[in-house]
Amino acid sequence: MSRLLAACLTVAFAAVLAVATAFGVVALLEAAPDQPNTPLITYERAGQGS
Repeated sequence: MSRLLAACLTVAFAAVLAVATAFGVVALLEAAPDQPNTPLITYERAGQGS
């Protein structure tokens, strides 16, 4: 009976660990990094007064 209990506890712990890892990965993927909105290349247009 103790081996069955140990197996059940191991399966339950593995399931909880898998769910926690999945939530952690989703949280990391949804975290948007702060990036400046500056273009790398700008083109001069004719007729602009700068």
